[in-house]
Amino acid sequence: MATLTSKKKFYEVNQLSKGPNFLVNFMFWIYSILCIIPLFLLISVSFSDEKQVLINGYKFWPEKFSLEAYKFLLNDWQPVVKSYGISIFVTVVGTAIAMLMMTLFAYPISRKDFKHRNIFSFIMFFTILFNGGLVPYYLMYSQVLDLRNTLFVLMMPLFIQGFFVILIRTFFSNSIPVEVLESAKIDGAGELRIFFGIVLPLSLPVIASVGLLCTLGYWNDWFNSLLFITDNETISIQFRMYEALLDIQYLSANSAAYSAILQANPGFTMPSETARMAMAIVGVGPIIFAYPFFQRYFVSGLTVGAVKG
Repeated sequence: MATLTSKKKFYEVNQLSKGPNFLVNFMFWIYSILCIIPLFLLISVSFSDEKQVLINGYKFWPEKFSLEAYKFLLNDWQPVVKSYGISIFVTVVGTAIAMLMMTLFAYPISRKDFKHRNIFSFIMFFTILFNGGLVPYYLMYSQVLDLRNTLFVLMMPLFIQGFFVILIRTFFSNSIPVEVLESAKIDGAGELRIFFGIVLPLSLPVIASVGLLCTLGYWNDWFNSLLFITDNETISIQFRMYEALLDIQYLSANSAAYSAILQANPGFTMPSETARMAMAIVGVGPIIFAYPFFQRYFVSGLTVGAVKG
């Protein structure tokens, strides 16, 4: 009898929750569609004819299919390919080093038996609130460390990020039982063995989440190339696209230069609007394929510390 009553209550609760569940799912479907629509419009405009875009505006389907925007951007394809290689190298190596350094910093300050953990936690938190400013930032890497025109200057500024360190520390404190660490110590494991053999394998959610955010930060970074790279050989793909945008703006504003191009190429139309969209597509590049590998850990890593007990 008790079993039948429990099943009846479960059925009633399930029936009552169908409406709210449907509403929540419907809202998420609408939100997902609203996120996809701009991307679809971006792709459509990038493959559209420039004249049609200027006359009729943006369309979700190209009125006249054209590859002129991509031809304009990839006219000199070798620097673009080289910039892609630089961005991929900086993103992969920079993210790996950054994750190693941040986890190594976060682990000791997550341990309650570390005497000075509050001091080092405050130092890291202080860097979130305040920084030295642009001029000291530039002088440090360009003159003191003399890292201009090197790949290292594109990676080093993002090695340690205070917010990520605090996030990792919170995960270590709340999600890794102290008893496990004490048992490993009793069995004779050292701190490095505990860190690499126990702590890191148990911390995949936060490592994957922070790793994804670091990857996005490295891939989307163009400011360090603007500040520290002057040889036009070591710039990232994002800054390469930024330079192309500046070239388009200059040619559009300079009638003499634009007239010279038209004389050399009769019928040529500067792909201004379509080129902007093509730049976004080219800039996204391989980074969009990183999401499926991190997605399973992303939510659980970001909600660290939300529930305790």
